Amino acid sequence: MGCVHGRPATSSPAAVSASRRRDHPSTAAAVSQSQQEGVASSAAPAEAAPEQAAAEKAEKPAQVKRERRSRSSRSAAAAAHAEVRLGGSFANKARGEQVAAGWPAWLSAVAGEAIDGWTPRRADSFEKIDKIGQGTYSNVYKARDSLSGKIVALKKVRFDNLEPESVRFMAREILILRRLDHPNVVKLDGLVTSRMSCSLYLVFDYMVHDLAGLAASPDIKFTLPQVKCYVHQLLSGLEHCHNQGVLHRDIKGSNLLLDNNGVLKIADFGLCVVLR
Repeated sequence: MGCVHGRPATSSPAAVSASRRRDHPSTAAAVSQSQQEGVASSAAPAEAAPEQAAAEKAEKPAQVKRERRSRSSRSAAAAAHAEVRLGGSFANKARGEQVAAGWPAWLSAVAGEAIDGWTPRRADSFEKIDKIGQGTYSNVYKARDSLSGKIVALKKVRFDNLEPESVRFMAREILILRRLDHPNVVKLDGLVTSRMSCSLYLVFDYMVHDLAGLAASPDIKFTLPQVKCYVHQLLSGLEHCHNQGVLHRDIKGSNLLLDNNGVLKIADFGLCVVLR
């Protein structure tokens, strides 16, 4: 029992460590510096916390706006994609119906609006009789409709069916002619082509004369009543064109057609413009 109480006392680890730090000044200084840095580092986040919170608070509305803008853009893109896909399906359906009706694919693809609702006539349903005119973009033939026996004028339009702009230029005249309906304006009665054809004919009523040819004939003298009648018909036809927003821009004797009954019709709308 005496041995237990008489055992030498041992120092604690903390006391030993403190003693060693006192014995080695450099070690004590390093520990003191480390403690100061720890205190400073713990104080720095405390000081930076309000600034960081303010920055996060300012950033949050901007982030919300970006997210909303991103969602809006995705929604708009999806809607546009659906609209294009839907419009494309309608366009493809209409084009397929036109091709099935006998129109060439190159015409339906570029100028579907010009032929909408019409059915093409076949070239073999007309018999050419004579070539009666020639222009910059067309040749005109006198022909007989094999189905009705009626004499008509066939206007063969010159264009490159492989060039979309050339086809659009030709289709523009068709659209304008379909818009006009007046006794003193030539009326488009139909179109002649086929699915395998690279050409197009416009079908009009046959007019025997043009004003330029009659005026150049030494055997023909217009009376004052005739002149007044022709001018009245010309102005009447032009009034209809202007009321439809069409400006002819190429009024001349060769484009004013006459029949044997003295009826005048304005023709050749290849250079006209649409004002509305």
